[in-house]
Amino acid sequence: MEVQPALALPEGLEITGIEMIDEALTITAISTQRSPCCPLCGSPAARVHSRYTRRLADLPCGGHQVRLLVLVRKCFCEVPTCARKIFAERIIPFVAPWARVTARLFQIVQAIGLATGGMLGARLAEQLGIRTSWMTILRWIMALPTVPIEQVSQLGVDDFAIRRGRKYGTILVDMESHQVIDVLPDRSAETVAAWMQAHPEIDLVSRDRGTDYATAATQGAPQATQVADRFHLAKNLTEIAEVVLARIRPEIRKAVQPEVSSLQQGDDGNRADWKPKTEADEQQAGLARQAERCDRYQQMRQWYEQGLPTRDIAHRLGVTRRTVQNWIKKGIPYAKPRQKRKSCFDPYADAAIALWQNGALSSLQIWQALQTQGFKGSYNTVHRFIETLPEYIKRRVGNGGRSLVLPEHPLQHFQAREAVWLFVRDPHDLDETEQSTLQAIREASPTAETLYQLVQEFMLLLRQRKGERLDAWLENVAASQISELSRMVRSIERDKAAVVAGFTLPQNNGLVEGKVNKLKLIKRMMYGRAAFPLLRQRVLHAL
Repeated sequence: MEVQPALALPEGLEITGIEMIDEALTITAISTQRSPCCPLCGSPAARVHSRYTRRLADLPCGGHQVRLLVLVRKCFCEVPTCARKIFAERIIPFVAPWARVTARLFQIVQAIGLATGGMLGARLAEQLGIRTSWMTILRWIMALPTVPIEQVSQLGVDDFAIRRGRKYGTILVDMESHQVIDVLPDRSAETVAAWMQAHPEIDLVSRDRGTDYATAATQGAPQATQVADRFHLAKNLTEIAEVVLARIRPEIRKAVQPEVSSLQQGDDGNRADWKPKTEADEQQAGLARQAERCDRYQQMRQWYEQGLPTRDIAHRLGVTRRTVQNWIKKGIPYAKPRQKRKSCFDPYADAAIALWQNGALSSLQIWQALQTQGFKGSYNTVHRFIETLPEYIKRRVGNGGRSLVLPEHPLQHFQAREAVWLFVRDPHDLDETEQSTLQAIREASPTAETLYQLVQEFMLLLRQRKGERLDAWLENVAASQISELSRMVRSIERDKAAVVAGFTLPQNNGLVEGKVNKLKLIKRMMYGRAAFPLLRQRVLHAL
């Protein structure tokens, strides 16, 4: 293996001296080219006009900056028809004409800029012994030529947020080479269609379920097969299933309402609802936040009933459109009380109640007695629980001084946003607890059973890519009379050809989503302050 020296220079340059000047390694060299050629006519020169020294910056060595002082010649061009009479000899490709840095340093700084950005790149370059500025790095990034787009047969399209909620762009990916081939400044159908029209060789377009890209593909590439992304299809079904489960929650809760049993005071019971006392300021702050949310919700409902578009409502409230849509579907956010957190006191709750009923009315006495049983918590922990003990006992005491106890049930903490994943996931991936919870939900409601069968059938078609069975699934949905799923059926019917292709072909937008994540990383590294041209350069030339 050939070993290159640390200060290797290309052929045509000879080192004449090396010394350290002002903490910089200064290398003097001379050009050894026999006959410099005129840059215009290419004829070799026979006469030397003069000599001068080119001062160049090169790659660092040993953490020190490197300066090159290269002695080059100026020569006469003796071709009468040449416009150049005197020229300076070139050191190409080591140094570009009129450049003050070597080509290898230029390429390294460009790579640093593409990986880190302007200011961070300048700080990193300084640590490596390269003196440059953030503006120089950005100028060199923008100097990178755009690679011409060759034949594209399979195109992936998706949008990304330039300014979330305000401005969006479009990323285009070659599905075969897995490379980003272009980035557009907006996501309008006209812009994307114009780009596709310039590439008539496209025969497949993978996209999400948005109407803009569907229209663009229809207008710009009518010969191409459109493929709807399977992830967005599954996501749409998941959101609809969650709404259905939230609607039938009262039906499920009523079906699994347990019978109340009674125990004598001091008997073991369920302590899951015994919560410690909340500090006054914390409780007041929580009530204030909840009141604010309720007021914002009422304001949102008023605007929505007046016909104001969700985009304008989101802008006025300072939230996203998705937040407004969720509030409209699910009601007041965070309206239910929070669940009790686990505490080190929980295993000793029964012992504390027994001590309290036997006459130990002081929190200090109970704490000291619990310590003898192995309790490691503080006195304040015990005191906060004991303060609420009378109210807790009062809630649980029925006729005849007996404690009323509700038995445990798998659906006691039923939430649609958590239960929906039991419906969507593969049954073989569920553990025993999840399977029992799912079975209880299905037995509690006929609507839940029908929904589960439809969701599982849809996910099976999606996983196994059985597009030919989609029509049968649509008929089953129509027969189920679940109104929320009917909306999805209408949406699929409007884009049925692309949906069937998504259920049948192996291509999907997962590759494009990965490129969007990489774009977001680059955008956040620039703190969102860079203009679109710089973002486009960094995405197209990303390492």
